[in-house]
Amino acid sequence: MNQYHIGLSQENSAKYAIIPGDPGRVEKIAAYLDDAKQVGCNREYNSYLGYLNGEKVLVVSTGIGGPSCAICVEELAKIGVDTFIRVGTCGGMQPEVAPGDVVIATGAIRQDGTSREYLPIEFPAVADFRVTTALVNAAEKLGYSNHVGVVQAKDSFYGQHSPESMPIAPELLYKWEAWKRGGCLASEMEGAALFIVSAARKLRSGAVFHCVWNQEVSKSAMPKDRKEDTSCAIKTAIEALRILIKQDKE
Repeated sequence: MNQYHIGLSQENSAKYAIIPGDPGRVEKIAAYLDDAKQVGCNREYNSYLGYLNGEKVLVVSTGIGGPSCAICVEELAKIGVDTFIRVGTCGGMQPEVAPGDVVIATGAIRQDGTSREYLPIEFPAVADFRVTTALVNAAEKLGYSNHVGVVQAKDSFYGQHSPESMPIAPELLYKWEAWKRGGCLASEMEGAALFIVSAARKLRSGAVFHCVWNQEVSKSAMPKDRKEDTSCAIKTAIEALRILIKQDKE
């Protein structure tokens, strides 16, 4: 039976999945797999199935935000996926996180709503150690400028980029400054949901991001010095998956 939202069944099962947010990024990622074919496309969920090192790998988009990401992870888990790597984009928050850099999340600030419907806010949203280690090793092997640490996962894109326009502007600005002072590397929108759903469902997950811009450096709501090419983050995820597949076989 097909899963309600992603439209996939056990016929499309795999142990591993790479989950970008953007449906348009799926085919680009799938190009790195062998014999990749589209197996589904419903709502925001564009799905390809291929092979990497002889193992089946799904590439499925989650859409934007925690709710759709959680649905994707839940339904993929129901057809057999137990290892997830998110490939996303982010905005740098520390001055050293430059456009074009790779950011690897060790955990996510839970400034979202979805994760709170799984576990109390005191429970940390952390990435799987082995998946994270594989991502770090992959980025280093490929020679990419990378940063490893905590990211912020929020629900409102414009709450980040136009906080002064929001009725709760003082709260948003106060928290943003706190996250920066705590060393938060970057801001994105799905990490907390991914890590908390994974914890609740006993899954492995990690996340790698392409830094599009650094709002703090440019001091502009939508900086002009944006770098949109996500190839480095994609290649990092593919190489990390090769590492994990090899480790699992051993």
